[in-house]
Amino acid sequence: MPRLFGCEFSRRELMRRIGDISQVGGVKRYELIDGNEKGVEAVDFRTGTGFSFTVLPGRGMDISYAEYRGLPLCWRSATGDVASSFFEPEGLGWLRSFFGGLLTTCGLTYLGEPCRDEGLELGLHGRASNIPARHVCVSGQWEGEEYMMVAQGVIREAAVFGENISLTRRISTSLGENRLFIEDVVENLGFERTPHMILYHINAGYPVVDEGSELLCPVRSYKPRDKEAEIEQEQYNLFLPPVPGFKERVYYLNLKADKEGYTYAGIVNRGFDDGEGFGFYVRYRRDQLPWLVEWKMNGEGCYVVGIEPANCWVEGRAKLRETGQLPFLEPGETREYELEIGLLTTKEEVEEFERRVADIKVT
Repeated sequence: MPRLFGCEFSRRELMRRIGDISQVGGVKRYELIDGNEKGVEAVDFRTGTGFSFTVLPGRGMDISYAEYRGLPLCWRSATGDVASSFFEPEGLGWLRSFFGGLLTTCGLTYLGEPCRDEGLELGLHGRASNIPARHVCVSGQWEGEEYMMVAQGVIREAAVFGENISLTRRISTSLGENRLFIEDVVENLGFERTPHMILYHINAGYPVVDEGSELLCPVRSYKPRDKEAEIEQEQYNLFLPPVPGFKERVYYLNLKADKEGYTYAGIVNRGFDDGEGFGFYVRYRRDQLPWLVEWKMNGEGCYVVGIEPANCWVEGRAKLRETGQLPFLEPGETREYELEIGLLTTKEEVEEFERRVADIKVT
């Protein structure tokens, strides 16, 4: 049964008090019409607790915005929710349509630094986020005493004489929840072995990120990506106020998992609201996504921390192929990825999450 406004309601008792579920929560599907966002299909989710987020079927089923009681969770870039028709795949052109948001998907066959791989010029971070979904289904309905909200769609990355790979994504939550669930199935629909790189670019922003905010996760080891990341590397998990001229610092984190195989990463601002604390976490299976990439970008305007579960590093496809680290999908093979993103809205929730992370001893 959903818990709303300090009370737990049965379906009957809640519906006695309202005219329609939209009074307290639900899903709303619509299309953006302004400027270079025109034509982007969107779905708003409201859980009734103050937690709301927007899924963009028109942009790879990614999550462009999320908030809790008016407090933003994620960083938003200056680009806006640019329509897929404006995507620039060459070089660093991906950055012209990178809205940030709670989730931007990188992949499906390449990601990371631009490179030339077996004669192909590959730009930054892949095509997935700029492919509109097909077979989109959005629903909000009672399932027993729970009101479930779901958006599902299929992204297909294909080329003649090239890859034929799909991502079926289901994003769900329920009335009274402060968390959402992402269930992805990637399938090689072709008849050739295909590279498969995927990274979940989860972008924490102010006020989750501020001076003194902290990354909490069960770190076994970490590695700076380059010389820039070696600067103050021992403080990879602590964040600065906006710094003029700050250059991004990227770290590869090898995390421990619990007995069920799950690992966690959270960003918390302990000092927010006179010490009440505020933040969010991601929970996922380490065997599905063995690396956590941290993007520490404490610049002016670009003030963001990316916590990015991934199946690979971000050196570019050519380098991973050279080193034998490039993941592949065989013909007909599928991979499943499951993630939970949830809120930390009180001092008690922050402390409980910190204890959970500290208690993970399995390596």
